[in-house]
Amino acid sequence: MARAWQHPFLNVFRYFRVDEWKRSAKEGDVAVVTDKTLKGAVYRIRGSVSAANYIQLPKTSTQSLGLTGRYLYVLFRPLPSKHFVIHLDVSTEDGQVIRVSFSNLFKEFKSTATWLQFPFILEAGTLQRGLVGLAAAGPRWTCLQLDLQDILLVYLNRRYHHLKGIRLCASLLVRNLYTSDLCFQPAVTGTQGTKLPLTPMPREMAFPVPKGESWHDRYIHVRFPSDRLKVPSELTQESRSPPEAVLLGPGPVASSKAVRNSVSPVVQMLGPTASGQAPWAPRPFREVSLTREHPEASSGDGPSVKAPKPFPKVSLSRGRSEASNTEGPLEPWAQAEASDVHTAAAGTHVLTHESAEMEESAQVPVALEDAGSCKRFLPDPVLRLKGVIGFGGHSTRQAVWTADGAAVVYPCHSVIIVLLVDTREQRFFLGHTDKVSALALDGGSSLLASAQAGAPSMMRLWDFQTGGCLSLFRSPMHAVCSLSFADRGALLCGVGKDRHGRTMVVAWGTGQVGLGGKVVVLAKALTDCDIQAFRVACFDETRMASCGQGSVLLWRLRGGVLRSCPVDLGENHVLYFTDLAFKQAQDGCQETSATMLFVCSRSGHVLEIDCQRVVVKCARRLLPARTPGGPRPQKQTFSSGPGIAISSLSVSPAVCAVGSEDGYLRLWPLDFSSVLLEAEHEGPVSSVCVSPDGLRVLSTTSSGYLGFLDTPSRVYRVLARSHTAPVLALATEQRRGQLATVSQDRTIRIWDLATLQQLYDFTSSEEAPCAVAFHPTRPTLFCGFSSGAVRSFSLEAAEALVEHKCHRGAVTGLIATPDGRLLFSACCQGSLAQYSCADPQCRILRVAADVVCPDAPARPSALAVSGDGCLLAFVGPSRHTVTVMGSASLDELLRVGVGTLDPASGRLDSAVAVCFGPVALGHLLVSTSSNRVVVLDAASGHIVRESTVFQLPGVHPGPCPSLAVSEDACFLLMAAGRAVKVWDYVTKASPGPQVYIGHSEPVQAVTFSPDQHQVLSAGDAIFLWDILATTESEQSFPGGPPACEAGLLLPQARAQDSWRTLSPGQAGSPRSRSPSHLRHLHHGWTFVPGLPKVVMGTSPPTPSGKRRRLHLKAVVGYSGNGRSNMVWRPDTGFFAYTCGRLVVVEDLHSGAQQLWPGHPAEISTLALSHSAQVLASASGGSSVAAHCQIRIWDVSGGLCQHLISHHSTSVLALAFSPDDRLLVTLGGHGDHTLTLWSMATCDLVSSTCLPEPAYSVAFNPWGAGEFTCVGQGAVTFWLLQQHGADTSLQVHREPVPEAVGAGELTSLCYGAPPLLYCGTSSGQVCVWDTSASRCFLAWEADNSGIGLLLFSSFRLVSGCNTGRLRLWAVGAVSDLRRRKGSGARSSSVLMERELVLDGAVVSASFDDSVDMGIVGTTAGTLWFVSWAEGTSTRLISGHRSKVNEVVFSPGESHCATCSEDGSVRVWSLASMELVIQFQVLNQSCLCLAWSPPCCGRPKQQRLAAGYGDGSLRIFSVSRTAMELKMHPHTAALTAVAFSTDGQTVLSGDKDGLVAVSHPCTGMTFRVLSDHQSAPISTIDVTRKECGDLGVEGTDLWLAASGDQRVSVWASNWLRNRCELVDWLSFPTPAATETQGQLPPSLAAFCPWDGALLMYVGPGVYKEVIIYNLCQKQVVEKIPLPFFAMSLSLSLGTRLLAIGFAECMLRLVDCATGTTQDFAGHDNAVHLCRFTPSARLLFTAACNEILVWEVASG
Repeated sequence: MARAWQHPFLNVFRYFRVDEWKRSAKEGDVAVVTDKTLKGAVYRIRGSVSAANYIQLPKTSTQSLGLTGRYLYVLFRPLPSKHFVIHLDVSTEDGQVIRVSFSNLFKEFKSTATWLQFPFILEAGTLQRGLVGLAAAGPRWTCLQLDLQDILLVYLNRRYHHLKGIRLCASLLVRNLYTSDLCFQPAVTGTQGTKLPLTPMPREMAFPVPKGESWHDRYIHVRFPSDRLKVPSELTQESRSPPEAVLLGPGPVASSKAVRNSVSPVVQMLGPTASGQAPWAPRPFREVSLTREHPEASSGDGPSVKAPKPFPKVSLSRGRSEASNTEGPLEPWAQAEASDVHTAAAGTHVLTHESAEMEESAQVPVALEDAGSCKRFLPDPVLRLKGVIGFGGHSTRQAVWTADGAAVVYPCHSVIIVLLVDTREQRFFLGHTDKVSALALDGGSSLLASAQAGAPSMMRLWDFQTGGCLSLFRSPMHAVCSLSFADRGALLCGVGKDRHGRTMVVAWGTGQVGLGGKVVVLAKALTDCDIQAFRVACFDETRMASCGQGSVLLWRLRGGVLRSCPVDLGENHVLYFTDLAFKQAQDGCQETSATMLFVCSRSGHVLEIDCQRVVVKCARRLLPARTPGGPRPQKQTFSSGPGIAISSLSVSPAVCAVGSEDGYLRLWPLDFSSVLLEAEHEGPVSSVCVSPDGLRVLSTTSSGYLGFLDTPSRVYRVLARSHTAPVLALATEQRRGQLATVSQDRTIRIWDLATLQQLYDFTSSEEAPCAVAFHPTRPTLFCGFSSGAVRSFSLEAAEALVEHKCHRGAVTGLIATPDGRLLFSACCQGSLAQYSCADPQCRILRVAADVVCPDAPARPSALAVSGDGCLLAFVGPSRHTVTVMGSASLDELLRVGVGTLDPASGRLDSAVAVCFGPVALGHLLVSTSSNRVVVLDAASGHIVRESTVFQLPGVHPGPCPSLAVSEDACFLLMAAGRAVKVWDYVTKASPGPQVYIGHSEPVQAVTFSPDQHQVLSAGDAIFLWDILATTESEQSFPGGPPACEAGLLLPQARAQDSWRTLSPGQAGSPRSRSPSHLRHLHHGWTFVPGLPKVVMGTSPPTPSGKRRRLHLKAVVGYSGNGRSNMVWRPDTGFFAYTCGRLVVVEDLHSGAQQLWPGHPAEISTLALSHSAQVLASASGGSSVAAHCQIRIWDVSGGLCQHLISHHSTSVLALAFSPDDRLLVTLGGHGDHTLTLWSMATCDLVSSTCLPEPAYSVAFNPWGAGEFTCVGQGAVTFWLLQQHGADTSLQVHREPVPEAVGAGELTSLCYGAPPLLYCGTSSGQVCVWDTSASRCFLAWEADNSGIGLLLFSSFRLVSGCNTGRLRLWAVGAVSDLRRRKGSGARSSSVLMERELVLDGAVVSASFDDSVDMGIVGTTAGTLWFVSWAEGTSTRLISGHRSKVNEVVFSPGESHCATCSEDGSVRVWSLASMELVIQFQVLNQSCLCLAWSPPCCGRPKQQRLAAGYGDGSLRIFSVSRTAMELKMHPHTAALTAVAFSTDGQTVLSGDKDGLVAVSHPCTGMTFRVLSDHQSAPISTIDVTRKECGDLGVEGTDLWLAASGDQRVSVWASNWLRNRCELVDWLSFPTPAATETQGQLPPSLAAFCPWDGALLMYVGPGVYKEVIIYNLCQKQVVEKIPLPFFAMSLSLSLGTRLLAIGFAECMLRLVDCATGTTQDFAGHDNAVHLCRFTPSARLLFTAACNEILVWEVASG
């Protein structure tokens, strides 16, 4: 109830004196104007940006309005064709502030724990029958009546306390705001109010209505939310037309309308159900009129709300939920069960207390374009559960097959998992807050029942197909141990214990749940007999059976009573029965034998019981124990000796499967004459289950194994492995994508993050593992144990390498530096150990005692190392302090005290866990025992910010044991009890975390995956969460700045789309001073030797003399992965660069281009001799060559003269001596070798192993036999001396002075004699006097690492990792070297010019005057740079990430490519120069389509591009602009295609949905879900009259999905017709040869025969399958050497191009049946596309594109 001064209503504007602006604030274009309709002053708020034009009450966000009225009345009018936003900050009783927003900018309802967004959509009204004229133009004045109490109660299950703040944002007119506890009716006058049971609107609040006119003809009333109310009959009869204001939502909504004959705009307030994707959305109310509110009966503490159909009845009171509760109100303990904590599953919010429809309705929120200045955390949810590693929890006996035998359903603690056995995809049922103790699935796989542990037990009934919870109810039992469904799902039986420990059997009626009814208790019964298993009979749903210790009972349900009848067991009454199963009838026939019951026991006995006669028909002893050394015993009698315990059995019509505690699964015939098949497990078998088809037998073990035996193939497949105790710690490895975990079950397990399958496990019976860490670069795992030992394990040899015992107590922390040089461990006795990991036999460097907090438990965040590996942080020496040390020296740098007094406990606060933020921020995060997270400056120890950990309702507060910050500093992860919390780390004033539940025990560890795309949480099980991409803004800037092509974006620029148009003069040629004939066309091709089935010059299957059909024409791209991999000699015009494993050469004088193949791997670096006659190229190691190849090329002839090799991993640098007689090579990445070669003989002259890594090397141009290399903290000078045939090297190593503080030297070049310039990783350039071996000058040339230095003509060029290229005047440096002391100053160096390129600078060549040059970047771009003009022109450009699609214009004048870097590029096919680029930031462009020629508008060419966020963009090529952006999918788009007339776009996503949309309007008018749950890999469209296929249509199109299924459709989109023509399913092999990743399923129509369809994909055989649509059968198969990764067909030449993961391309001539193989790519050929005329073939591998010319046959 409101306070007295707010009753009966409060004029908000008058009370807070808005006109004075002292207690309120305005921003932007806010003015007072006179409105003609209201005949009074109103406030006008307008502006193009809503967030910059608003009225705010109160003035600051720290103040509060304190308005307690239940209803808020907003009298406003939206401005025509403009957006408006209304923000309300509402405070709940528990102090939480919820933002409630209404806007016509929103497209659908969005909900988070702290924000509700409701769309307010204005639609034009329609003419009603009998009226003349048009609807009233423009929006009208509206009375928006908001029930704040019900909004919070219905949508968030929170109790309203008061209204804290209001913000009215442009563009709208607002008259006033009012609050009240009364529900006024604005259209009812005072006279009408006396006659009707309604409360009229006070005169002050009412809109003026001229005499003779209706209120509804002039105004609109929207009340939200409210029930569908009963109306007086006399008014109902007059209300015949559709409502004036229609509001759709899960919560109750009401509206008022004119009594008759009104034509007006329609206002829709959309809730979750209003989305076009929600098929269950309620229809608009048919009859709504002036009514009085009739609330549902409620308790005295809060209202009750009744939701309209189709929701089941949900009564909310006291913050509790009573959904289909058959046992009365929930007890207080159940409030946590029905809390408002949400989790994320399959992209939706799931409220744990809501109904299934509510769960499905909630959508993932989208970032708003103008949400004001509110601090929001988007996207929400930011995590989506992808996979779970685990099985069991409460019991390992719960696992069942689905009805089709395609999936297995099993619990993992509090999560129920559905696992597809063929694809290993997982689906989740989330909602339980404790471990699942029992589950059951009905015979049709439509209903799933589950019960959770705890007293009393909460049960859930699920819709198995949709995953929605149909009913949540409390069981009368305190512990449910078994559930069983009747076959049709109308009856559910459960067994458990009551509160007195007695065995209880309950029967529920579930037949009406799917129709909106409740779960009804049909009968309950108590028994003194023990029950271990319970089953409902398959032949009669009223009969059941149970077994236990010494008893077998037959049950019957009749007349609402459960009765039992014991079976006379005779001498078997002493047996302990464990499981039972009814005999299955053959072929569905109800035979007499179907009433037989099989029961097994711990002693190995199996009884066959006749249920009709209630007698034991037969007793057998199947598993007798053998006497050691004795003969094989015969079948024994009952008392002949002990047997092996049978734990479970399952019966099919033909066999009986038995699982026993000796670890064996055995299959017997039903007469049990002999064992048919058996499989041994690693632990006791706890349950078995035969699939419905009888071909697979599911088995589980008590050791956490879940798998099945395939009886036809006699192969056992493990589906899931699990720790049997909580996980203590985890670690991830980047290179192999592996996860390591240690658990209380004393095991160390290694998992594959891609497949979630276990790779290795290490078991220790004597000591428990406590901590784990991977070596960053080697396949080595470190583990700390409870004994204090630290061991390293080789993952290649699966064995222990070395053991160190320097600790006296259990290891509590273990961590390695990012470069892998050092390892640290801490123990519970307070000691800290440092290890050197430079070699596999790591050694102890030092041990420090009493530095770490003693008696601290093992935690993943006990130790922390900074991202650069320089700092080490830990809690110690006491629990109230945090210490930061130098990682190399272990010198204490900082000690921070956190021991403040905790008011809650009265104790001093203590540190719990530590974590470093990204290096650039310099933050150190500390979690404390008082539930705080403190962010410190790692250098000074000052507090940067501090936040209190948000607590879950019903969850006991506790400290955070694990922290993690993402590398981009966007997210902070915390383990908080049984939840995972994600904070927005960028926003300092964070609105609070997102909370994710699912774990049933405390989360012990959280971390980001190595690629930062996923989150891992470990506790009772291991959860893998996908990090959802940030939603983009809807804004676009056609004329904006150039597209940002760098990979790292600032946080505030992440949600922008931009694109750039390049004119032909800018796209591919240099400016005025550059050579006019610089082009990037490539001619000629020579096959690469050494690959399988590829021979130089010809292909193996081709007959002798047959000419090659493909010739390489061009290469699109430049390898930005290399270093110094481009050379240019201006005096000779020689220009060469690398692309993959090709050397691309162009003679700039003649314009001729060549491609030099031969390297088996990607080329890393180039070097050109001083005479420009010899070129050296080096590549890394590969499977073909054990060592790195260095090729010596004759520049004039283009031939490889010599091939040398010595380095094992990679070659970082090459350099020729000044006289070109020697070549020095420098190895890297583990091969720290420097070698010298004689260029006369190409023999090895000298090889030296360096003590530490070196990064660059160069010869002294003015000193004979002198060269220098730079590396970690030192410059090494080398002098080569020759004595006859002997050669020796003299070495002098000079460390970098401490004053420079360089760290690592990354680049060098010689200057004027005797100067040497060196670049550092910190951005400094230091100058050395080589004659005195001293550094005399250093200056800060950049703020990031210097990767390149060039000197000429007293000018120095520096290139850094951030893309800055700078020109320095260094003429005065030579004079500085003679000065002593402080005479040398960096002010003597002057920066002349600066350019910013699109990536880190990795290569450069300039002319002698350093006026112009060519520069290469990691973005794959070569730039022509002119210092004189200060310009940089793109010379050669390729995609920086994987190329996903190539499409062609109808006239073949252009082609377009898309890439994961978010760019769509249009190229000229004649010159292969870039013409247009459309760039979308922070999104991957996954598919692309070029529109066919439009009738009447042939020049209108458009591109349709699909992106990873589910958006589809339409680009106009002619106008170089984006025409439209639509969002037909919620998942990433994987395929897109135009219809043959170009008026329709078909798009498919990774969830298997195919959407059909109009590219002109953006409307999606059809969604096909036939391929749901498998990603769409291909959509192909062709024009065909489909009459010969028996269907009508103008287009024939197909969709292929990842589950090896292809659907073929006939459509006529103009008539909105689409009909399925054919459905093809291809088999999947049990194991493929694709290293764990299935190849794609690809299909295409045959262009030369419209009746044929070609398919490639994973299958039993590697082949191309040709299917005839008319004959409905496979007509031909073409064998392949490998599984295909890409496919393309040509029309005129009848050629088929196929790409393989083995870097090979195959060309199949379908006319002659011949094949030719080609090599040239360095990676898997994942894309190949013929041009429409088949003159060219484009192939792509990663980001490189090869263009092939197709020769005629």
